[in-house]
Amino acid sequence: MAIKMGSDKSWELVRSEQGPHLILFQTRYDWVKNPRSGKSMKAVILETADWVNVVALTPANKVVIVSQHRFGVGKTTVEIPAGLIETGETPEQAGKRELEEETGYTTSEWEYLGSVQANPAFLNNHCHLWLALNVVKTHPTQLDENEDIEVSELTVAEIQDEIKAGRMRNALTLLCLSRVFDLREETERKRFPV
Repeated sequence: MAIKMGSDKSWELVRSEQGPHLILFQTRYDWVKNPRSGKSMKAVILETADWVNVVALTPANKVVIVSQHRFGVGKTTVEIPAGLIETGETPEQAGKRELEEETGYTTSEWEYLGSVQANPAFLNNHCHLWLALNVVKTHPTQLDENEDIEVSELTVAEIQDEIKAGRMRNALTLLCLSRVFDLREETERKRFPV
């Protein structure tokens, strides 16, 4: 059964102005009019390039994982390779580049898993999800000067352990992995079969 969306009510854009540039984001302020109440409000939009996330599987069906410090939470996180799509790149080119730069792994076998809106409440971009099959280590990592990444290979069971332990919590990582694997615990699978 599909969700009934009703009529697509447009919020009238009254005016728009640029805010401060925040390295990864350009702030924009839009004054919009609510079609239901007629009241105007100031909305904050963070404009940024689209992103990619890559589930990279080795021939032994292990997932290539990266661990890196994330300033937003002030901790080292466990994630899949990911990054910004650079100007002029396609999402696939960006996925290949990020995988190789962050991990040194490459492959010619790529499957597109779709795209999602990371947070449409205030972000204007999409995150493109990719599956890279039969990846092998062919290059040394090529990290940006501000990156410090450790690379490992984990089984799906080990990924489930990382999730349970609270070390793998990045929402886009978990979403991309869930497009490939059923990461639920056994009791959840029995309780809510697909």
